Amino acid sequence: MTDDQRLPPGILLAFAAVAYGALAICITGFASLITDTDVIAVPGLGPVPGALAVLASVLVFAAMLWPVLRVARPAFTGVIPVALATALAHLASLWLLAVVFGSGLARATAAVAGAITGWTAPAFLLAAVIAAWGAIAVRRTAARPPKWPWETHPDDE
Repeated sequence: MTDDQRLPPGILLAFAAVAYGALAICITGFASLITDTDVIAVPGLGPVPGALAVLASVLVFAAMLWPVLRVARPAFTGVIPVALATALAHLASLWLLAVVFGSGLARATAAVAGAITGWTAPAFLLAAVIAAWGAIAVRRTAARPPKWPWETHPDDE
């Protein structure tokens, strides 16, 4: 398959970033439901720092995955730095945004400590691994849209 028939890396990156965001929200939502705990169980923190931290982690995920997807046949080991940077970006942005939005150093640190010692940080790491691995797999296999038998022309072979 030629390179011009492949899914462009920019489009693949957009799909992967949306998939990561959706997976992160889905995993944390289900984990919260199953464990009957809040995603960020810090009184007085408010929802804004957590929501913006998710957005920041999506942006870091996309920024880290872009150089990996630009390679014609990327290695699956590219998942490791993407996932680690994404999870760390979520924690760092959560802390920073909690401080910026006036929650104070103690609440910001408690939120990050709770995310690290609980299931929140592993949930974001898992979502990043799944989304990055999927994007790399699509790029490596040169996936293309399906074709019905009647859509093929004798000249295609």
